[in-house]
Amino acid sequence: MPDISILTQRANTFASPKSIQPTNSLVITQVPRTFFQPSIINALRDHFATYGEINQWVPIASFSRIILVYYAEEAAEIAKNACDPLILTLPHRIPTILRVYRSEPNPIFSPSSPTADENLLRPPPIEKNFLISPPGSPPIGWEQIREEPPNAAPLADDLIAALRKLKLQERRSSREVLLEPEDGVGVGVYVEDCDMNDDDAGEVDWEYGCPSPARLRWKPVATAMPPVQMR
Repeated sequence: MPDISILTQRANTFASPKSIQPTNSLVITQVPRTFFQPSIINALRDHFATYGEINQWVPIASFSRIILVYYAEEAAEIAKNACDPLILTLPHRIPTILRVYRSEPNPIFSPSSPTADENLLRPPPIEKNFLISPPGSPPIGWEQIREEPPNAAPLADDLIAALRKLKLQERRSSREVLLEPEDGVGVGVYVEDCDMNDDDAGEVDWEYGCPSPARLRWKPVATAMPPVQMR
């Protein structure tokens, strides 16, 4: 085990706030990835155990932090005040400063029931089990059914009947009437040709590669300048 030196240096700049929420949890931040090895982690745990009995000690290397939960809130507050900041020195290395912050309170896991159901994330109901990816195990007695083949017909009968109703019934100038409401009541479907005007007597010849005649007649509207404050 390497010679590890742990020093506490309480500075005046890290004064505790006047009103704080009592908590039994602390989080140690700015822990280098190279420190997540048994010798260093155990040394840190032994150091924080001197302030009170630890219920949970959770090193998280991916987030460069350690979460610890005390049995008593008083122990967490004493450790916070004494160990923030915490100077960790390893042989032939520059001293590393770790910060200790208060965290949200966590439930206490008793040795008799370390994995109580109320402290764990429960799986979704059976009806929503197949919505998660990857899906969970199928329920007991579930058997896969043979699915029906895809529809062999090009279009379903109801879709063909709906398309027949949308056939062109009448053309009024540049407006095509697809569906006329009966007795003026109901839904009407009209297609308006925006490239044609009611005054056009006939169709305009257009060759491929040339600009559209309707676009030549169209002129963009200039955007107004925003108001300028005069000095």
